[in-house]
Amino acid sequence: MVRAALAADELSVRVSNRSEPVLCAEKDNVDVRLASDRVRSFRVQAVHPAYIGSIVSDRWAPDFTSCDMSSDPSFAAQARRVTFWETTEFWLTGYTYPSFWRPGSVPFRVGDRVEHGLHVVQLWMLHQERAEEILVIYPPDGYWRARPLPPPHMRWSAYGSSFLVGPLEVQERPIVALKEISFDPETRSFTLAFAQGGSATVRLTTIDQDRQVLDVGFDRAVAGEGGFAALRSMYATAFNCDVARVAWRAPGTPGWGEGAIMDWKGGEASELWAGRLTASRHNTSAPDMVFGAFSDGPMRPAPKTAEKSPAQAGSSR
Repeated sequence: MVRAALAADELSVRVSNRSEPVLCAEKDNVDVRLASDRVRSFRVQAVHPAYIGSIVSDRWAPDFTSCDMSSDPSFAAQARRVTFWETTEFWLTGYTYPSFWRPGSVPFRVGDRVEHGLHVVQLWMLHQERAEEILVIYPPDGYWRARPLPPPHMRWSAYGSSFLVGPLEVQERPIVALKEISFDPETRSFTLAFAQGGSATVRLTTIDQDRQVLDVGFDRAVAGEGGFAALRSMYATAFNCDVARVAWRAPGTPGWGEGAIMDWKGGEASELWAGRLTASRHNTSAPDMVFGAFSDGPMRPAPKTAEKSPAQAGSSR
């Protein structure tokens, strides 16, 4: 009865797959966008891939074979590092790189402290006497990357796919234009003020050796076909990718649909998984990504035993 009530209450969203084939393994050619005129909250998960337990030798080095980035925009800056806040368990740092593809003009606030010109802000966690970077946001373009803590047999795991939260627009590539970002250490939540108007809160609710869970809430629905969120990743071949497969739950269907990321055309979905079923030569340990719990109201608490996608159900963890 509870499951039936939740199913009746959950929203579906319009998913468009605009991915295009490329040869360069360092270009985000996977472009999956989520749109809805009703969504006020949803959940993003970064989950270790099903094959994580079988990894003996990880790969994470970039592969610039067949890549020509000579025409990419570049804005010079003075490199620096700042620490906003730290405890014995968590800390937040920011970096300005010597150059970035967009100017670093978005202010970042923690309490009374405001920093300008940062290209990346990183949330770190102490785990088993080791510093683990678990979540990053790039203020100039609104990109996020997340990963769980490393599994028990590994001391480190890679980042892979990126995601966007907020009103999507294209400025050479899909971005979310931000006016300001703030972080609340007490709730481990980020507040995003969008350049187009409106705001969102991204809160870290779960981080362990299986997954990271982020709950997202908007002050109002992000209307229009542009979309309120996106998955950005790379696919050159099935053996050289960060995402190869997609699975989705469509409204009114008894089970999951599955397909290749480059073949799927998109459609209505109440939950979306994107990841890999077999190990890739590129960011082998990088997590799968899951988008779901779409609602036109506040975020519901996650169930104690979350239903897994077909790929997650086969995990060897």
